[in-house]
Amino acid sequence: MLLGSQLRRLREARGITREAAGYSIRASESKISRMELGRVSFKTRDVEDLLTLYGIDDEAERESLLSLAREANVAGWWHSYSDVLPSWFPTYVGLEGAAHLIRVYEVQFVHGLLQTEDYARAVVRRGMRGASAADVERRVALRLERQKHLLGDHAPEFHIVLDEAALHRPYGDREVMRGQLRHLIEVSERPNVRLQVMPFAFGGHSGESGAFTLLSFPESDLSDVVYLEQLTSALYLDKREDVAQYEHALKELQQDSPGPEESRDLIARLAEQV
Repeated sequence: MLLGSQLRRLREARGITREAAGYSIRASESKISRMELGRVSFKTRDVEDLLTLYGIDDEAERESLLSLAREANVAGWWHSYSDVLPSWFPTYVGLEGAAHLIRVYEVQFVHGLLQTEDYARAVVRRGMRGASAADVERRVALRLERQKHLLGDHAPEFHIVLDEAALHRPYGDREVMRGQLRHLIEVSERPNVRLQVMPFAFGGHSGESGAFTLLSFPESDLSDVVYLEQLTSALYLDKREDVAQYEHALKELQQDSPGPEESRDLIARLAEQV
């Protein structure tokens, strides 16, 4: 995505159309569009030809962009789990790992980045009925691997509003649920995590359309992305007007929910009742 956005910037600065750029690398206008959106892999030769077309003669600048192209084609660690992942999800894992700010509204269950191993196993078993024990364990292992990013030295900011329904809906036995609720209290005290609970008592709220994730990146060239997961696919929205609506909805959810301290107290009370 970063390389694509830089290629788009260079093309537009020269006033070159996508059609002309495509012709220069023996490709279609739509191929250039997909490249600029970061949705296809990059051939080094194509990038070299585009840089020449865009008048990039400085060797240092060319090498920087070509190096980015080589990095873009290296498979991420998560690709080793592709046998147990739906086709649309590896893209999300890559975006999640690159984000410096992750904002979430979740209603069905505790978000994957905050799940305990036992709770994650219960969620995966429910969602992968009929899957082998080995496949279930590989999916759980991927979830735990993703969590290392949230807890590492260069962890992103993670802001989440959990609907109270997610805290009541049982996954696993009482001990699993109790352990999950206690884990939420613990992880919510980390400096990069802001966890709020939207209580039942509030009534209707701006999250009525369901769960969503907002991903923001440190590179100024990259637009924010909204991730919407469906039963058989996922949507990735990056148009400014779409992102703005989800940002507004999340801001309202944050304003209408109790703050982190009150939310921790609510979770603690639920943990005592399990």
